[in-house]
Amino acid sequence: MAAPETRPPVPPFTEDSARQKVRMAEDAWNSRDPDRAAGVYTEDTVWRNRAEFPVGREQVRQFLQRKWARELDYRLIKELWAFDGPRIAVRFAYEWHDDSGHWFRSYGNENWQFNAQGLMERRYASINDLPIRAEDRLFHWPLGRRPDDHAGLSDLGL
Repeated sequence: MAAPETRPPVPPFTEDSARQKVRMAEDAWNSRDPDRAAGVYTEDTVWRNRAEFPVGREQVRQFLQRKWARELDYRLIKELWAFDGPRIAVRFAYEWHDDSGHWFRSYGNENWQFNAQGLMERRYASINDLPIRAEDRLFHWPLGRRPDDHAGLSDLGL
């Protein structure tokens, strides 16, 4: 029998391990690679994301594939809000544009619950979109991982 898949850090989280988990999630989403991002969820993960309710890693992968085909030049910043045992609460903002060139900043909160192996079992997200002008964008790093020296949400006043 194969050992269960593990994604450290694992619960119960400390402040440092919770911050590490948040940054790892941000990096995976900024990769815009649905396979990489979906790999951090359990096979039977349950989500709420706007009006979509994916269940299972494969539905999450398909959701992310559709998302990043629609939300172009996507750049995300996540910030730890709270943690307790196997749970982490996050606030985030991301900037993107549609295929007509209209820019948006999407703000939200996520509640995460992890299994003992550090895979996310539950993800509940609440998200609002704000149309912005291209010149009002704040996230200007090259596509991919946010540089370590780039300001976070609190530093940006978000």
